[in-house]
Amino acid sequence: MENTNSPMLSPAEVFKANVQLEINRTKMPVAKMIFLGIFAGMFIALGADGSSVAIHNIANVGMARTIAGSIFPIGLMLIVLLGGELFTGDCLLIMGVLDKKIKVLSMIRILIIVFISNLIGAVIIAYLVFLSGQFGYSNNLLGAFTIKVAMGKIDLGFTKAFTSGILCNILVCAAVMLAARAKDVTGKLLCCFFIILLFVVSGYEHCVANMYYVPAGMIAKLNPLYVKDAMEQYGYTAQQLGTLNIPNFIFNNLIPVTIGNIVGGMAFFGIPLMY
Repeated sequence: MENTNSPMLSPAEVFKANVQLEINRTKMPVAKMIFLGIFAGMFIALGADGSSVAIHNIANVGMARTIAGSIFPIGLMLIVLLGGELFTGDCLLIMGVLDKKIKVLSMIRILIIVFISNLIGAVIIAYLVFLSGQFGYSNNLLGAFTIKVAMGKIDLGFTKAFTSGILCNILVCAAVMLAARAKDVTGKLLCCFFIILLFVVSGYEHCVANMYYVPAGMIAKLNPLYVKDAMEQYGYTAQQLGTLNIPNFIFNNLIPVTIGNIVGGMAFFGIPLMY
């Protein structure tokens, strides 16, 4: 029996509620799912953008990541409170599959739709930020920093990107499930904040966040002033910056990180949590 005085639902209650949400998700009209996916991509991108603004002129890595980690969680908070379909959180659909309430093909269909929708939302924000002139902050240093972040993402290598993706989505799915356990808004926000803070400080890779970071870097590269500063401040050559392109984004970062996020959310979190 549910303890109505408890500030949190029990794990069993959350599991049942989560499976029911997943069942409802399979019945959701495609248009609605696309819009919710776009919103989620936009929210995560806004959190990523804000964190970049906050840290672009901070040399100390530990301090920079801590400050970024205090801002980035706002994206997930918006999704939890306002609604949205986030690819990494939707990896928990595996629980409904194992409970035999959802078909594997339905899960795959949802993940594909949400993934593409998240990408659309994140790229929209990246382009709007570019048009806003924000990358010109600190005498164009933010634009150069945006390029630097994107370069770092595509230079990770498959193993680092994949394993970092696993670690990331263990924490993201934990944040989603703990937020679901909390009954009040404050509890939901705190669950999101501290766990996502840990993921950002640790430097793990989130495919939807990267849907903002790397396209933002590619868009920033369109401005010669940002390119000039990236070369002067961070020592990049024109040849190195030439590797910041769509194929390298997809194959060097997006694919390995996404696979890692799936493995982390399903094999390392959703399946063990269910059992």
